[in-house]
Amino acid sequence: MRLLLMLTLIVACICALATGLGATPSTTYWTPATMDTQAPGVWHVTLDNYFTVGRNGPGEGGESFPTDVGLTYGFQVGPKLFAEAGFDALEPTDDPLFFNAKIGFPEGALGKRSPALQVGVFNIGTESEVTNQNILHLILGKTLPRGQGRLHLSVYRGNEDVLHSSTGEVENTGFMVAYDWWLVPGKFMLAADWASGKNAIGGGGIGLYTFFTKDIDLLIGPVWFNDRGLNGKMKWTTQLDINF
Repeated sequence: MRLLLMLTLIVACICALATGLGATPSTTYWTPATMDTQAPGVWHVTLDNYFTVGRNGPGEGGESFPTDVGLTYGFQVGPKLFAEAGFDALEPTDDPLFFNAKIGFPEGALGKRSPALQVGVFNIGTESEVTNQNILHLILGKTLPRGQGRLHLSVYRGNEDVLHSSTGEVENTGFMVAYDWWLVPGKFMLAADWASGKNAIGGGGIGLYTFFTKDIDLLIGPVWFNDRGLNGKMKWTTQLDINF
């Protein structure tokens, strides 16, 4: 099973290099636990910010994460096989680049009632034992009956040399769960997710997508973290997404 996952990831990376494209991974809210893959031939730009509110300036409780700027491109690998790959740029940081790849089958591709099945890797950093989290994850996704939204489940394993808690314990494995539901189809969507583990990705939140057009949306909401020693207190996020 491990060999199969690694071979699948290699295929995705080869496809990405062949097209010369980069990508921020598709996400539900805070995590990449989603069965969505960027549509083939469509570029996706994202601009994500995370910041505290009402805590004054730095040194007095106020803090923020670096701004995340990303570019996504999806492509079709086979008749029912889709992929995306690429990078995030987090600025200002010393080592801003993180790379990603994902490949898999959409819901219903493997059978009439089959869930989506995907494998991906994210947070591939450029600095050894500093940013190379190298998190491999397996994703299952299913639309719930009677219009009750979609459920996404994922398990992950990352680099044990980097994924630690704030007190030094190795925290490189866990799971992610996510849910999304159209409040008003095509206009407003509720999204929520959470990742286990007292590490850099541990945490989650709930927010609202507002779609100005089918290709432009803004996500707003709070994010809480499993280890405040790493990520600090709750932060608000604004995430602008544009397809073109």
